[in-house]
Amino acid sequence: MSVDLNGIGQGQVNIQRPTADKPATSQNTGQTTPEQANAKAQSARGENVNLSSQAKNLKQLEQKLGDYPEMDDERIEEIRSALANGTYKVDAEKLAQKMLDMDKSIFG
Repeated sequence: MSVDLNGIGQGQVNIQRPTADKPATSQNTGQTTPEQANAKAQSARGENVNLSSQAKNLKQLEQKLGDYPEMDDERIEEIRSALANGTYKVDAEKLAQKMLDMDKSIFG
């Protein structure tokens, strides 16, 4: 199945690179460039990654947060029973302030 992108058909696409665009290879000379030698040396050693102290701290924080449950089941059950009993009270001022804070954080 072929896809026609803006009138370009399969026969109209040049998939081979011209020889002028190809990078020079060292097969003819038998020598390697310094960049090639460096790449080979790094691949032989493996790659090294150094993390900043901030990244290490973030990783530790992520691990600590992973230990906490996503939801506080006790608090959920407490609110659920208060709703069922009709004893759940909403603090209108606190709710309004939270709404204003959220609006300010979103819209500035």
